[in-house]
Amino acid sequence: MISAASLLCLLVAADGLPGSNYQLGPGDRIAVQIRDLKEIEIKPAYVELDGTVEFQHAGIIRVQDLNTSQVAREIERRLQTIVRRPTVSVEVIEYGSQPVSVLGAVNKPGIHQLRGGKNLVDVLSMAEGMKAEAGNLIKITRAKVYGDIPLSNRQTDSTGEFSTAEVGIKALLEARTPEANIRIRPHDIISIPRADLVYILGNVRKPGGFPLAEREAITILQAISLAEGIQPASAPQSARILRSTGGTGPSQEIPIDVKAILASKAPDQKLQPNDILYIPGSAAKSIGLRTLEAGIQMGTGIVVWRR
Repeated sequence: MISAASLLCLLVAADGLPGSNYQLGPGDRIAVQIRDLKEIEIKPAYVELDGTVEFQHAGIIRVQDLNTSQVAREIERRLQTIVRRPTVSVEVIEYGSQPVSVLGAVNKPGIHQLRGGKNLVDVLSMAEGMKAEAGNLIKITRAKVYGDIPLSNRQTDSTGEFSTAEVGIKALLEARTPEANIRIRPHDIISIPRADLVYILGNVRKPGGFPLAEREAITILQAISLAEGIQPASAPQSARILRSTGGTGPSQEIPIDVKAILASKAPDQKLQPNDILYIPGSAAKSIGLRTLEAGIQMGTGIVVWRR
């Protein structure tokens, strides 16, 4: 099955230049060219916080919410007092008025400029797609000044100043929820949390942590498959699951007969996020919890969770 992350890679495309309908705003830098008239030069300038730009020979013009063609026509009008029938072109040479933050498990996190109309998938493409460990939810936060997020699961935060909503990545990329590919607004925050992990350690061919991704849970047999099977000289009948209680109490140690599950003599069981399935070697059928936790930390390089 193709993962959501792989599907997104198929959608990543070069970010095209915005059309002439791009509305200027504070932080944009624009350049002006006057055709066939080198005697008059108008240097590039930034749009100020009040939405205005001061142009040489043309004065102060309020450009916020105008497109480049509208600004060019206004400059032409003002230059007619010193130039006969001027022909002016305006282009944006630096974008700064439509930032959107893309955070979490993407290949290029940070602040990106919308540069005109962009939908959710377009913005994920600007962030160069998602990492393999991305979870299955996209979280969107929007300032109320830009309106509510147009999704049925939106909520308003406690301050009343932001709306938040979530989008399922798999459904979005499979086009099952095209309405979720919403138009992104300036200053939106798009967060892709990392997927929950399950860990399988001990006498397996590929020990480590495995992301649940679009799956809410995996079974013991699926986890063993991800770990490419059990090594020889193992004692799967003496396996155990380490499970955090989520509080300050001691972690839970659950004996599990993986040998019986492999032989279809016992039902397969689901692993919860952050569970650790440990398959001991035949020479170490009994192992203390503290020793096992130390081994996990050495094997993964991290403390998976603390008691």
